[in-house]
Amino acid sequence: MKKIAVIGGGAAGMACAVLLARAHHKVVLLERGDRLGRKLSATGNGQGNVTNLNMGKEHYFSDDLTKAGEVLSRFSAEDAIAFLSSMGGIFLPDARGRVYPAGRQASAVTDLFRHELSRLGVEVILGARVEKIDAEDGFLVRWKENSRSADSVVLAAGGRAAENFGTDGTAYALAEAFGHSVTPLSPVLVQLKCDPALVRGLKGIRIDGKLSVFRGKEERFSGRGDVLFTEGGVSGDLVFRASSYAVQGDVLAIDLLPDVPKSSLMQLFSRGRGEEDLLCVVPNGLGRVMLRRAGGDAETLAELLKNFTLPVTGTYGFARAQATRGGIPLAETGEGLESIFRRGLYFAGEILDVDGECGGYNLHWAFASAHAVAEALR
Repeated sequence: MKKIAVIGGGAAGMACAVLLARAHHKVVLLERGDRLGRKLSATGNGQGNVTNLNMGKEHYFSDDLTKAGEVLSRFSAEDAIAFLSSMGGIFLPDARGRVYPAGRQASAVTDLFRHELSRLGVEVILGARVEKIDAEDGFLVRWKENSRSADSVVLAAGGRAAENFGTDGTAYALAEAFGHSVTPLSPVLVQLKCDPALVRGLKGIRIDGKLSVFRGKEERFSGRGDVLFTEGGVSGDLVFRASSYAVQGDVLAIDLLPDVPKSSLMQLFSRGRGEEDLLCVVPNGLGRVMLRRAGGDAETLAELLKNFTLPVTGTYGFARAQATRGGIPLAETGEGLESIFRRGLYFAGEILDVDGECGGYNLHWAFASAHAVAEALR
């Protein structure tokens, strides 16, 4: 039996603690906040999108996709469902392969973890913001005036995204103290900004559209789904997916009516009845804005509806992002995601330089990386 300290009470930390306790190790789980799983409880718009049946490294971004793929190959979507189901509950996929608890409540997934941690006798310490990890023969994890000794440490303290859940990026310093580097950080799965003048009058309008991301003439992403116009840009499920591929200077091209050919719109607008021609075609507010911009010209109006372009000026930042791009390089980890600089120090979850597309991929990485660490520590 080993004494293991897991730092971070999010999805990766809780999963790792459960797996290690099931292997009969003595585990202490240290969480800086006042409760476990705050970010997990908000995932999937509060519905708990825990994994995706369409699993594979092609849905991820990393400094070392080969190594990320190896970790993922040892823990499939079916493995994730089996692991979660072993604690209770029923988990089902939707038409796009996204897997949710049958009750569609993310907080209930967190509750499953809490009950399992209690059942297994894992010591959970809340309000424990780790300030330093001393390492000689073993480890001594320090916070405030307290400390815990351990044979091994798992650093699963998250990235920089959504600091309201307690992930502000300060945990990277704990790894840097052991010689690790941190690749450049940027927010992903986040709303995109554009010139507010280009979306003036569209705030609150939601459409089912097709969106492409262009970098020059190169198409970096294309998909269909929910687009929500905001005061200074765009949001919605499709935009969050696209944000993994978009950077400042790229151009979003939105087809506001993907099921209607341009020729049909031209035929409709040729009657020249203005706003009346747009009834039951697009939301009234969207129609009025586009009609004004087209200056009453039918061809221009049809082109705006089929190819509405918005240059990307930035994102809404880490505060509104769901995930972090960048982190501890996988190249600085060995077998079981153990540090190459300090034996007995392991990493799991978002603190590593791995992020996934929208759709359950980031939570799956949390579980898969936790599984890799637990297997190495058996």
